[in-house]
Amino acid sequence: MPMPSRSDRHIILEHNRTRKMARSAHAYVRGNTAKFYEWLDASPVAARVPQGPAIWICGDAHLGNLGPLAAGDGRVEIQIRDLDQAVIGNPAHDMIRLGLSLATAARGSDLPGVTTARMIEEMVEGYAAAIADPVSGDAGVEPEVVRSVKRTAVKRRWKHLAKERLEAVDPKLPLGKKFWALAADERDALEHVFAEPAVCDLILSLDPKNKRRRVRFVDAAYWMKGCSSLGLLRYAVIVALDHTRRRSNYALIDLKEAVEPIAPIVDRAAMPADHAERVTAAARAMSPHLGARMLPVRMQGRSLFIRELAPQDLKLEVDQFSHGEAIKAARYLAFVIGKAHGRQLDANARAEWLGVLEADRRGQIDAPSWLWESVVSLAGSHEAGYLEHCRRYALAA
Repeated sequence: MPMPSRSDRHIILEHNRTRKMARSAHAYVRGNTAKFYEWLDASPVAARVPQGPAIWICGDAHLGNLGPLAAGDGRVEIQIRDLDQAVIGNPAHDMIRLGLSLATAARGSDLPGVTTARMIEEMVEGYAAAIADPVSGDAGVEPEVVRSVKRTAVKRRWKHLAKERLEAVDPKLPLGKKFWALAADERDALEHVFAEPAVCDLILSLDPKNKRRRVRFVDAAYWMKGCSSLGLLRYAVIVALDHTRRRSNYALIDLKEAVEPIAPIVDRAAMPADHAERVTAAARAMSPHLGARMLPVRMQGRSLFIRELAPQDLKLEVDQFSHGEAIKAARYLAFVIGKAHGRQLDANARAEWLGVLEADRRGQIDAPSWLWESVVSLAGSHEAGYLEHCRRYALAA
């Protein structure tokens, strides 16, 4: 297929984003962070959302941004896998974002509203358990969607990553639908990035067996991936880890441009001014398995971060929930978010934040009224927004 020019990329990315968001209401929720905060701010309950401790938050804590991540020692843990929107902000926003995502997934599974109410209750229980004890708190029973993706993750090796991402095990990026040819200056700039000692040191540090190896740039392409990449630089790079006596191993590196976040910021002074440094710092605070593999870099005057992709890195795919699985998932995934928040707080700060959450657990369901009412309000706004999006998409088609 003909490769798009650099000037054509934006048009194709915009079309792809619009098409993906028209697939389902849940896809629309996942791909529309800006509307989430706009509608939350305009909702009747906005003034009652409490101001939690000023800590790193994901900023976009929907289901698709959670999944198994591999540590250097082979352990796999469910953590936040995308922190582009991470800021020093209000942790209540992550709770509402996750609650909306869970509620939308439940509606997509044709579950009744009473199930959504129970999910929000269990979500609060899981989050509170993690805040109370982020080290050994009770996450509850693992839902099948988590057990299944973890089972898959621990069995995966380079050949699986290559087959999935590259469509071949050979170390070359197949140009086509996902990978686009680079301009000459882009390729030169990428080769320069991967000659930097800090970048080579990071890649080699991720496996003790790499101590006597050297990093060699093999191939690169523009990566057409994800709704959030619209208009931003996104590259895939294959590097060889050469050894003088044995065959080379290979690593797949993701480079992504970091820009001004949409999520509301509570304390800008506490964050790095450079956006790639911000994303990397947030990952190290909230998702250490991922943060250990990330590094901010500069390229052609733009701020990007690199991360080595591990075969075990997957995202949660929720096609259908049963009533029981939905409730288990709500508790477990809220625990993941709570753990990411709680590990940043000392015992006194955790107790104070728990007190705020407990103070408003009254009314018709056992959850803070601001959380339930925010989810209900936003679910309505997003459903209307989704239908309007589909109408415009159909007319354009």
